[in-house]
Amino acid sequence: MTNASVEITWWGHATATVVDSGVRVLTDPLFVRRLAHLRRRRGALPPPEAAVADVVLVSHLHADHLHLPSLARLAPGTALVVPRGAAGAVRGLRRLAAEHRLRVTEAAPGDEVAVGEVRVRAVRAEHDGRRLPCGPHRSPALGYVVRGTARTYFAGDTGLFASMADEVGPVDVALLPVGGWGPFLGRGHLDAARAARALARLGARSAVPVHYGTYWPIGMDAVRPHEFHAPGEEFARQAARYAPGAAVHRPAHGEPVLP
Repeated sequence: MTNASVEITWWGHATATVVDSGVRVLTDPLFVRRLAHLRRRRGALPPPEAAVADVVLVSHLHADHLHLPSLARLAPGTALVVPRGAAGAVRGLRRLAAEHRLRVTEAAPGDEVAVGEVRVRAVRAEHDGRRLPCGPHRSPALGYVVRGTARTYFAGDTGLFASMADEVGPVDVALLPVGGWGPFLGRGHLDAARAARALARLGARSAVPVHYGTYWPIGMDAVRPHEFHAPGEEFARQAARYAPGAAVHRPAHGEPVLP
């Protein structure tokens, strides 16, 4: 796509603001210093303006992606897109949405939502989307493609799967998770190398690595600390190997980039 213009600000973890065609799209807002056993170890807490959005996209029901206190910071009238079944699976979501007058849409892969000049399409993610630590498989894990002047793919949490490129479709920019919050990533996740292979399959012209270098389990500061810092740099190195035509942008927390 030519003449595509999009601005991306990474606030840490999987939280980012994508601005396209004057529409502010916020992903998986997490605005706290500590969540259960996780503590924010890098970057200041996002400022109030980080919660300003026209639409908020929630990829799945894990508490570090669907975080009710962070959603409570949204302005009344904000559109909120969540996986199908989220309101029934997450206690308090329906009440919070009513109290804060959020306009909630539940989505499954293939569904589209229009917000101003932008269209948002939900796509499949390969990830356990349940509300942990326990819960039935009521809701899918999702990624989203934001289409305005550019096509921006927010992968949420996902593993690499064979039909990814076909299901996501052509994209200009890819926001890819590369590290999570711990040193060991199992099925349903991308590490730096798998994210680089995903970038190659997608054929995006640029990428922004996310979901790394923000939160770390309490007590693990001295255990493999390089695993906390390394994924972004390692993704750039692996992308140069697997997708040499793509530009990798590694913004600091709160730094906007024009990929």
